[in-house]
Amino acid sequence: METATETRPQPSTWRIVLAAIFDFFTAFWVFGLGVAYIFGGMTEAGFSLNGAPALLCFALIVAYFVIGNKYFGGTIWKHIFRARRR
Repeated sequence: METATETRPQPSTWRIVLAAIFDFFTAFWVFGLGVAYIFGGMTEAGFSLNGAPALLCFALIVAYFVIGNKYFGGTIWKHIFRARRR
């Protein structure tokens, strides 16, 4: 008995690139504002991070991409744009 192999079309490259850009900006603002609020880096124009808080924000952004792709099958914007490679 043969098993049918299901071939799904791969998402367009523009969807993957746009999802990555939106993911980066979303993570930057969410984590940046969160870290700035906790460590006192809020300004009238947004936030300003230096030293350890900036490094923490960078680590959270990297963790967002790694954990999202490894454990959840893609990041938020990859799910929205249906830009996950199989």
